[in-house]
Amino acid sequence: MSLSIPCVLMRAGTSRGPFFLRDWLPAGDEARDQALIGAIGASDPLQLDGLGGGSTLNSKVAIVSRSTRSDADVDYLFAQVGVGHQSVDTRPNCGNMLSGVAPFAIDQGLIEAQGDTTTVRVFNVNTSSLVEVKVSTPGGQVTYEGDARIDGVAGTAAPVLLNFLDAAGAVTGSLFPTGQRIDRIDGIDVTCIDSAMPLMMLRASDLGLSGRERPAELDANTSLLKRLEALRLEAGHRMGLGDVSDSVIPKPVLVSPGNTPNSITSRYFTPHRCHASHAVTGAIGVATAFALPGTVASGPELAPGAHGLVVLHPAGQIDVEVTVDGQGDAATVTSAALVRTVRKIMQGVLHLPGYVFPPTAPSQPEKTGGQGLRSFPQREVHIIVPTSAGGGNDTIARHLTRSLGPVLGQSVLVDNRAGANGSIASEYVASAPADGHTLLFGYIATHAIHPALQRLRYDPVADFAPIGLIGHSPTLLVVPADLAVNSVVELVQMLRDSRTRLSYASAGEGTVPHFAAELFQLQTATRLQKAEFSGAGPAIAEVASGNVQLMFPSLFTAQPYLRSGKLKALAVAGPERLTAWPDLPTLSEAGVQGVEMTQWYALFAPSKTPPAVVRQLNEALNRVLGDPETAARMQADGARVQTSTPGVLHDLLIAEAEKWNAVVHQAGLRPQVSAD
Repeated sequence: MSLSIPCVLMRAGTSRGPFFLRDWLPAGDEARDQALIGAIGASDPLQLDGLGGGSTLNSKVAIVSRSTRSDADVDYLFAQVGVGHQSVDTRPNCGNMLSGVAPFAIDQGLIEAQGDTTTVRVFNVNTSSLVEVKVSTPGGQVTYEGDARIDGVAGTAAPVLLNFLDAAGAVTGSLFPTGQRIDRIDGIDVTCIDSAMPLMMLRASDLGLSGRERPAELDANTSLLKRLEALRLEAGHRMGLGDVSDSVIPKPVLVSPGNTPNSITSRYFTPHRCHASHAVTGAIGVATAFALPGTVASGPELAPGAHGLVVLHPAGQIDVEVTVDGQGDAATVTSAALVRTVRKIMQGVLHLPGYVFPPTAPSQPEKTGGQGLRSFPQREVHIIVPTSAGGGNDTIARHLTRSLGPVLGQSVLVDNRAGANGSIASEYVASAPADGHTLLFGYIATHAIHPALQRLRYDPVADFAPIGLIGHSPTLLVVPADLAVNSVVELVQMLRDSRTRLSYASAGEGTVPHFAAELFQLQTATRLQKAEFSGAGPAIAEVASGNVQLMFPSLFTAQPYLRSGKLKALAVAGPERLTAWPDLPTLSEAGVQGVEMTQWYALFAPSKTPPAVVRQLNEALNRVLGDPETAARMQADGARVQTSTPGVLHDLLIAEAEKWNAVVHQAGLRPQVSAD
């Protein structure tokens, strides 16, 4: 397999990414996706090792080929590549990247120019829909220079006209997939519409918003984001999309009145952050809902014919021309067209890193005690991390993979699958093939605390084969550096005296930061407001910025902020003081009993993994942990290495289950049934 392939990097609309002919990429979807992961640099949240820009807007790929359909000239497959996790999702669609498809196809000789303007019929593979694209081709050549301007992009360029011919039901097969134009979800009116992109639309005013808030202001509103996600999950079920917790569709959209009768204001989410401007496909859906009666976005009734509508967004506006057929409830939108611009940034050869591809040389077989010869590992090993990239678990896992791969003789990749408080990752590994190639980076939350608090769809003991402990890290009580307290006693007094309830940062239900804070409130007779985050990384960042007042992170997570002076530690939530922080008291010494939580980390395989494979993994893990450089690296980050046999880890799970079930019972915290 060649690791060097042709590539064209383009800015298309308000997105940017590499464009490939399908023939340039490896054959087969799996090898293709690995190439895209390498092209973008998906493993790293900053995407330093690829063309990505550390954002979903810059982690997009367009794959183009000649179409075999009689009604289309070229096929366009859009791929959304992960940011900080190795994933490729071809379920969504991107109209911005679509705007670069026709110029790219003409440049690469798939289509011949047709005079000064060339019309290209593009079949969108993701949505099985047709889009008519008009490109400026003076003298029979594509030009990127022109006077057209779009908001969110500096300068001007040649116009590219996109006409979405059959956008209705692009993904679900129905314009209003729930069968209604307005649904009522948790007391909120919602329009679930599928026009170029599945959307869940809400009136901003119904959530107490003006609808003109800046994206940063909306992103900082954690209660809003949590509410939107809960509504989105239910909307996904009603739209027939199933469990969308691990999908980017449907996209939430907040709408409010525009500046003129033919305009509407939109705040488009991607889905967990507000878009800095607006997606093209999202603008088609918003304009369609605005043009039709009976939705949360409906504007004045439109007569049959073409109408110029305006979607206002944080960076300006998108002009959409919709064609309406019929009137009243019988009205339909037969087409929607808008203008984008494109710029070719560079064309050349892209060199892909070899680590994204499985080695072609076979591994040496090993004897497996009566089972004949078995070769392990036969391909790359994936360590599934149940928290988001950038947190303590993710960092430790990446420390391991640097050394574990050479020991095993195969690539070892980190795959972040955050969500549902670790259940998504745990269920994924529990149901994976029991061959040792898919492992779970488990920790105290996934295999002790969370099972005590929730009735889960996985068993922390029966569904896994323990491989070995990795290490442990003490838990601290930390507050922002500028909070006017310097001891636990002062903090408790502030909590009791404050007229405004202060908040604590949770990294998810059943995690140590959540459980420790609940026990702290119980033991101190105080009340705190919970601020929920998808992992310890984003949670502690909000505490360091002063938006949240306290947290119980691991030393591993807190140490960089303690060193920079953005946080201060008030106590250790453990049985003894720390050697590196001898003046820091334990919570018990500070007068708060019953909050002792040392976080541990371990590696697990699916149950029924062959014992020989488990032994090989345990030996490799302990060899890596025994390396002084690995131990020093973890120690510097606030975690201590701890090796074990699989049996010792199994015994720990049994003891931890008894301990935390007893704590939950004594604290009066009732186990809940996890959501399906």
